[in-house]
Amino acid sequence: MAILGIAHTEFHVQDADAAAERLIHDYGFVARRRSRGGAELGLGGISLVLTEAAPGNRAQQYVERHGDGVAVIALGCEDPQEDYARAVGSGADVIDAAQRTVAGFGDVALSFVEPGAAAHFADFAAGAQPWLVDHVALCVPAGELKDTVRFCEQALGFARTFAEYVSVGEQGMDSVVVQSPSNTVTFTLLEPDTDRAPGQIDGFLAAHGGPGVQHLALRTGDIACSVRTLAQRGVGFLSTPDTYYDALAERLGGTDIPVDTLRELNILMDQDHGGRLFQIFTRSTHPRGTFFFELIERRGAAGFGTANIKALYEAVERQRSAANG
Repeated sequence: MAILGIAHTEFHVQDADAAAERLIHDYGFVARRRSRGGAELGLGGISLVLTEAAPGNRAQQYVERHGDGVAVIALGCEDPQEDYARAVGSGADVIDAAQRTVAGFGDVALSFVEPGAAAHFADFAAGAQPWLVDHVALCVPAGELKDTVRFCEQALGFARTFAEYVSVGEQGMDSVVVQSPSNTVTFTLLEPDTDRAPGQIDGFLAAHGGPGVQHLALRTGDIACSVRTLAQRGVGFLSTPDTYYDALAERLGGTDIPVDTLRELNILMDQDHGGRLFQIFTRSTHPRGTFFFELIERRGAAGFGTANIKALYEAVERQRSAANG
């Protein structure tokens, strides 16, 4: 089994033209293909497919249940049929045998495809491309995290690489990261702790109507430049209190990007044994508040900084609190 990377992510949307225009205008995606009821957009090594809801199609069913969102993750494979057969043999439910598509996470399907124009996969670990899908964050209901991790291990051949319990005030969540052997596909799986106060993962599951993709993390080669550029295009980002930056230099030593720049742009920084990483979440513009993007720059770091996970959770919680009045 050789999953080489994410060939594309497919969004099911109410209006494909409107969704395409937002992504083109706000994020700088380029239209590689547009047709009535659909589009394919590209940005560096990222490919997004938009499929419009129409009477009787799967997109309509998805949009009615969840609103616009990621409905298919297409995995570029050395041998798609072999990887599809392994998934089915491990118990994955078949959605479309002809398209080698199986049920993945609730209504989020997984398809096994030829890598196509995916030469960037070879350079993924080095981050040679200016834009790549770094990871996909998925929320699952309480009690389903272990089974979801097991599905990724058995059906996809992924390995568990990181786990953390995050506690913020009276809320809590469990997170587990699983990754393909090629290190090019990473899923961050999030489960609410229902023994504590309801939080943003509970809120996502209720508003989305079950498990699904909370965000796509887009890897950039220069996060400060990317944040400035996207902000000029009208993209909103979540903010971080000054106290976070007041303690940053003492906590991490040198910061690569000046602290004043990080503070100005609300970029978070952390590190692991391999190096540094920088992250920021966009503000959700989804009508249900259930999807957003992350920008991430890796300078040697392969994991997810512990301090950043909590800080990112807190940033989303501040937006939720503001939205709820």
